[in-house]
Amino acid sequence: MNRKRRHLTFLLLLGLQLLTPAIFAADTVLDANRLDQSPVSLIQYFAVLEDPGRTLTLDDIQKPDVADRFKAGQASAVSLNFGYTDSAYWLRLTLRNTNNHPIERMLEIGYARLGTIQFHQPVANGAYQSLTTGSVMPFATRPLKNRYFVFPVTLPADSEQVYYLRFQSKTPIVIPARLWEPPAFHAYERNDYIGQAWYFGMVTAMVLFNLLLFVALRDVIYLLYVNFVTCTAFSIASQNGLFKEFLWHNSPLWSVTSTVTGYSLTLAALLAFARYMLNTGKVIPAFDRLLKFLSVFFLIFPIVFVISFQTFVKFAVLLYGVTLMLIIGIALYCAFKRQRSAYFFAGAFALFCIGGVIGIMAALGALPTNIFTINAWQFGSAMEMLLLAFALADRFNIIRREKEKAQREALEAQQLLVINLKSSEHVLEARVAERTAELQILNRKLEALSATDGLTGIANRRHFDETLTSEWNRSERVGQPLALAILDVDWFKKYNDHYGHQQGDECLRNIAGILVANICRTGDFVARYGGEEFVFIAPTADGAIALNMARRICAALQALGLPHDMSEFGRVTASIGVAAIVPRAGLSPDVLVKAADEALYCAKKQGRNRAVLASQ
Repeated sequence: MNRKRRHLTFLLLLGLQLLTPAIFAADTVLDANRLDQSPVSLIQYFAVLEDPGRTLTLDDIQKPDVADRFKAGQASAVSLNFGYTDSAYWLRLTLRNTNNHPIERMLEIGYARLGTIQFHQPVANGAYQSLTTGSVMPFATRPLKNRYFVFPVTLPADSEQVYYLRFQSKTPIVIPARLWEPPAFHAYERNDYIGQAWYFGMVTAMVLFNLLLFVALRDVIYLLYVNFVTCTAFSIASQNGLFKEFLWHNSPLWSVTSTVTGYSLTLAALLAFARYMLNTGKVIPAFDRLLKFLSVFFLIFPIVFVISFQTFVKFAVLLYGVTLMLIIGIALYCAFKRQRSAYFFAGAFALFCIGGVIGIMAALGALPTNIFTINAWQFGSAMEMLLLAFALADRFNIIRREKEKAQREALEAQQLLVINLKSSEHVLEARVAERTAELQILNRKLEALSATDGLTGIANRRHFDETLTSEWNRSERVGQPLALAILDVDWFKKYNDHYGHQQGDECLRNIAGILVANICRTGDFVARYGGEEFVFIAPTADGAIALNMARRICAALQALGLPHDMSEFGRVTASIGVAAIVPRAGLSPDVLVKAADEALYCAKKQGRNRAVLASQ
């Protein structure tokens, strides 16, 4: 029984060994001599095995039961794309050399973000030489110093060899694989790095130029633009493996998170730049607050990738896509509102997104691989930078034109102001002259009012004192006589008591009228002295002339016939004291006043209703 079992087992193993060539025979074999100067995509020549548990080793996959699980006959494409996955993937590749001499080839994996890559190459004794590299491995593990993963392959003469590659990554597993002749690859590599240098040189020039504009103009939009361009360049350099090659050679965590961190920082910078350039605070304030929130959110979002990259990366990709669509929508809305800057921004951002889409489609094999599709994101970014540079230049020209317009309007306003000031000055001068004349008239009226008795309309006591002093000084200078008469209404208190004050006021006005009518020589002066007393000054008049003038007043008043029942005469009469003197040094006007007052006292004592001349 045991012999039968052993025999059965032997036959089974023999059958599996006989079937193994048939299994490998299902793989598509690539003749490595048919490359010419162009690379060959290896996708259709790969047999693929998924390892969900990530436990299979090279020895395991060479066993017949596992080797049978490889799936050959892949569709012709530029790359294999397994997306975000926890599985590891094994690729089997069979190359044939029909020449009678060894040949060298370069196997390129043109995706820089693959975490770990194991390359197993057969050696002369039938064993395999293994090499492990990847984005999370030190850069020195790469057999060729390149931003991608390039493995030199040597095929012996008249041979057919099987190669194995194992891929595992926290980032999407995208495998664009090509086989090159060494001279063609090195020429392509040189041109590729020249293109990268051209792009990053352009970025550097844009950054420096706009920094100078910011320093010169102090407009924060240029600083925001510099921040956006720098973050974009950071993302592209990380995406393309340049940072790994030139800066961070041995940082596994940063190798995994740098690209998505760059995306987050780029979106944060883009949102801040878009808010300022599109003026969303005024055009669309509700979304402006959302953009501000998202800008801050993406600035701190990279922290979650340090905590757990695999947990948040798919959500991050979805969020990035939604945010890009939001920015496009806002830009189109602002353009619809006829905002000039929105036209430039929408066009530039559309070019940027188109470049990114072309790059993704080329990596997925949906578009042919060439210098344009491989570097589509750089092309789109470069076109975006140029268009935004035009937008900022246009903004600068608008600001300059607005400044010139403001200066021109300010100059015109200043000239108009000068004209108006001159006109206003003339008007003001005319008004001042008019007001001055009015004030002079008012002053004269005021002066006249201040020198006029309000009841009788003749000069008051203050005016009399000034006139008497003036006439005294003049008469003293010329040596001419000066006469003064003081008139007092007889029994006027009784008149007021009997007839009332209104009638008394009327009586005083009548007496003032008599004085004005009879004292009318040039230079004569009439005034109300106080109460019922009146005075007149007669320059150049001696005592006789002044006495005669006083007697005319008495006669005119008596002739007026104003009733006065309380008077002995039955009518209103007046007593007048007259004095005349030639002023000289050592005397004062008080002497003349005193003499006239004494004469008035004598007139009253002599019976009233008369004029009396003071003795010399």
